[in-house]
Amino acid sequence: MKLNISCPATGCQKPIAIDDDKKLSIFYGRRMGQEVEGDALGDEFKGYVFKITGGNDKDGFSMKQGVLVQGRVRLLMKEGHSCYRPRRRGERKRKSVRGCIVGPDLSVIALAIVKTGEQPIAGLTDTKLPKRLGPKRATKIRKLFALNKDDDVRRFVIRRKIEKEGKPVRFKAPKIQRLVTDARLRRKRIYKEHKKSRWERTRKAVSDYHKVLEDFHKKQRAEAKETIAHKKELAHQLHQKKEEKQTGAGSATLNPALTQKKVGTVTDKKGAQTATKTSQAATKQAPATTQQKGAAPTQQKAAPAQQKPATQQKPATQQKPAQGGKPAKK
Repeated sequence: MKLNISCPATGCQKPIAIDDDKKLSIFYGRRMGQEVEGDALGDEFKGYVFKITGGNDKDGFSMKQGVLVQGRVRLLMKEGHSCYRPRRRGERKRKSVRGCIVGPDLSVIALAIVKTGEQPIAGLTDTKLPKRLGPKRATKIRKLFALNKDDDVRRFVIRRKIEKEGKPVRFKAPKIQRLVTDARLRRKRIYKEHKKSRWERTRKAVSDYHKVLEDFHKKQRAEAKETIAHKKELAHQLHQKKEEKQTGAGSATLNPALTQKKVGTVTDKKGAQTATKTSQAATKQAPATTQQKGAAPTQQKAAPAQQKPATQQKPATQQKPAQGGKPAKK
């Protein structure tokens, strides 16, 4: 098993191979983030304190913080999870990862020096590498060089010298972030003016819209009142016409004699029925009496007794009298 030891103070890193399981047993059962004393590793690591930062198993799967398993598991990962880099937006994928508990199945353990011991480690704590890249943010540059707000940060940017055979020497410098310049202040001022003008424009547009909407609603209410009043007038006129037909106008056109007869029939139903029957019989017998004026009264009395069925009776048109009043000869 290899121990990949790094020293944050010097910026150096060094791998050390250890095959003795007794020395490695101090790491077994520990989790990522825990600190381990290095006295058991040998005299050269006496007094050192290491912090477990990660590792890989024998198949190359890396350890994942928070997975409290000593073996390997498959997890559904998405953007923001460690040990996974999505290729598309919103992509999720199930991947195999190693748990955060150290075991004998690991091939590499990553350690960081928290506390240095009595003796320096060759190639790790005795040398110091300069920083390859300087700070990029304006506040961190001011903190590094103890600058004031009035000092120009662009003069203190750390530049890298790049030399290549057959090519001229050139320098690289990072782009300063959060740098406040006159151009930035001018852009900020213009942005605020645009924002204020947009706010005023939208506010005016909203007020105009509410005015137009209020006028439209007033017009609608007025039209509705007019239509309701018109309907009420029409209904009133129709009601007046019906009342006139039922009371004055209809009764004035009728004959008073007919109205009296109608009233009589309504008040006395039995008498009305008898009266109508007698009137019908009288109207039927009236022409017969006029036709038989010259006949004897005995014949007129016997006529109702000698009634025959309608099929045997002769029509009344055959018994027409002559012009002189005498009955016609047979």
